[in-house]
Amino acid sequence: MLGIDLEQADHGKPDLRLVAGYSSRALSQLVLRTDVSGMPLEWIDYKEAARLYHQGQVAYTCGSALFKLYGGVSARSGLRTVLEVNSIVATVGHTGNPGNTRQDYVPPLNNQTLFRRDAHFCMYCAQRFPVRELSRDHIRPFSQGGRDVWTNVVAACRRCNNLKASRTPEQAKMQLIAVPFTPTYAEYIFLKGRRVLADQMEYLRAHFPRHSPLHARIKKYLS
Repeated sequence: MLGIDLEQADHGKPDLRLVAGYSSRALSQLVLRTDVSGMPLEWIDYKEAARLYHQGQVAYTCGSALFKLYGGVSARSGLRTVLEVNSIVATVGHTGNPGNTRQDYVPPLNNQTLFRRDAHFCMYCAQRFPVRELSRDHIRPFSQGGRDVWTNVVAACRRCNNLKASRTPEQAKMQLIAVPFTPTYAEYIFLKGRRVLADQMEYLRAHFPRHSPLHARIKKYLS
């Protein structure tokens, strides 16, 4: 667990200072924020988590303890306030979860989450590549009426993408190794996460559709 100094600044917001001995990499661990009903909302850093605690917006917490926030010393008791921030915090107020309020919600499509959806595998040659060697391939090309949507795009290495060119996989005699899918909001939150902790994975997994391909991936991570 991280120890962090938290003192009240003049502007009324928490002023956090890292206690000696902890690295900036450790501080990069993000906290999963949910609404009060437990629906996943977003990833927040330790400063935003401290702000939510400070403003009384945290309803309850789950998961493991990540950070210890040290506040001021009480003049009456002489004790210093200590606040623990967990890996998952539920907050009050407006949910801000479009996946919970809109049945037709579709997460924004970008290469980062696309490549994570496909686990950085080329969906044609079944080899894993670093991000710099991957590209977004349109299964049905634009020239044949294809659209830039989750179900028509896959991660592909540059070699396979060039080989396929402006053809469908059938026309290029290439076979997809998995069926592309549109992530739900909870799946999208998981795909956006950096260094997702085991308890955060389990929590998000409980909100995935039963048929989600990500179940097997998380099960592998946790085994």
